[in-house]
Amino acid sequence: MLFTSYEFILFVIVVFLLYYIIPRKFQWILLLLASYVFYSYAGLGYLAYILATTITTYLASYKIGKIHTTQVEYLKKNKEALTREQRKTYKAQAKRRQRLWLVLCMVFNFGILAVLKYSDFTILNINSVLDLLRIDKDIPVLGFVLPLGISFYTFQTMGYIIDVYRDKYPYERNIFKLALFVSFFPQLIQGPINRFDDLKDQLFSSHSFDTKGISFGLQRILWGFFKKLVIADRLLVAVNTIIRNPDEYQGVYVLVGMFFYAICLYGDFTGGIDIAIGVAEIFGIRLKENFERPYFSKSITEYWRRWHITLGTWFREYMFFPISVSKSMLNLSKKCRKVFGDAIGKRIPVYIASIIVWFTTGVWHGAAWNFIVWGLLNCLVILVSQECVPLYERFHKRFNVLNTFWYRLFQVARTFWLMSFLRTLDCYRNVGTTFRMYGTVFTKWNWEELFNGGLLGLGLSIYDYMVLIPAVFLIIYVSMASRSIGYREKLATKPLTVRYLSYFILIISILIFGAYGVGYDASQFIYSQF
Repeated sequence: MLFTSYEFILFVIVVFLLYYIIPRKFQWILLLLASYVFYSYAGLGYLAYILATTITTYLASYKIGKIHTTQVEYLKKNKEALTREQRKTYKAQAKRRQRLWLVLCMVFNFGILAVLKYSDFTILNINSVLDLLRIDKDIPVLGFVLPLGISFYTFQTMGYIIDVYRDKYPYERNIFKLALFVSFFPQLIQGPINRFDDLKDQLFSSHSFDTKGISFGLQRILWGFFKKLVIADRLLVAVNTIIRNPDEYQGVYVLVGMFFYAICLYGDFTGGIDIAIGVAEIFGIRLKENFERPYFSKSITEYWRRWHITLGTWFREYMFFPISVSKSMLNLSKKCRKVFGDAIGKRIPVYIASIIVWFTTGVWHGAAWNFIVWGLLNCLVILVSQECVPLYERFHKRFNVLNTFWYRLFQVARTFWLMSFLRTLDCYRNVGTTFRMYGTVFTKWNWEELFNGGLLGLGLSIYDYMVLIPAVFLIIYVSMASRSIGYREKLATKPLTVRYLSYFILIISILIFGAYGVGYDASQFIYSQF
């Protein structure tokens, strides 16, 4: 049941009406039932996976919480009888037992994700090695089908169990409430990845009919549909034409494909997130924002603070910091300082943690070498940029251009095209082909083809470009206008006629200019595959 389908729209309408009709104390139960109906629509068999994650996480969090409660009671009861060293030893033993449950839970759930998502990739690579060694024996692939949203709900749930282990908040005693947190349907397909302490009070509280909140939610849904149907699905036709015919479309067409895919991916992913946040908002629930005008970033580091924010936050808090400040990493840093000096030694934990995180980020996006190379190239660019900071500072001391408009524009353009080049690995899905296409950008000078009808040979007509150009400028305008205060808040201050005219124009634009029919695929979101 995908966000742009009629079934989903009808489903949301029915749940919305019931949500505000039934007694408010049962609202969270309705959301739980609706989430499982939504999930089962993709296949009843997939329920086993999300149930397994919910049950094992509940049991592990219960055990971790019970150990903590027992520890507090024991230490309080025996406060006078125990020495300081005995208390320290008891706490260490309790922490080891908690860590055991945490590890078991994470191994089980990440193990499910790994087997389903990466087993065939591993087998294919083993077969390739066997072929190189001239061993005539192929391991058959397993052909698992990836359950809906498994990467998103697994990461979200494992974030919860880690927080419980860290004693950030107590475990959820009601397994059904935990089940709602795991399966809440608006965020299930492509996020955002939320934290339990951000959602628990909202998910389980009663919500009255809030006209402003519902209006804001519906506006966000419409905006998401506009991005997805009017822009992303229309541009995807041209992108597919270019990447599926690499021998025919080279040189300048590779740059056109990069540019189109950047807009297409933004419209698709942010459109899906807009719909998810909007649907949650009509139920009185505020999900985390996942984007903050990423294409206005002046560096790749800034870009990744603005793009897919919740995933980046997850990797930073649950992987990067724990790895970089772990005892083993600090010991390695000390040894490296003795051998290579402080300047290099202190960087070692950052380098290793960054490589692990970006390798994992690539693997999270897909079980293929193009995603792994994409992740490691992002890591390389970020680390090189960090090492070049002294050079940047010397340059800016000599040339006072840092705060000028044109230099900021250069920084934004540089970041946009650098990310577009890296993102091409996502398009061609083959590392060799991607780098070959990079080469044609500099060796095949066919710019004149763009002005000889080349753009009209990509599956888009003049009518499509007439729709796309103002639509893209509208997104840019809304992004710029939302820098200090949200655009919906600004619109709410306008006269009633202006507001309803804006809604009407947006709805008509989706109905008239939305990409429907033969040649278009409005059924799939790009990030739902991850």
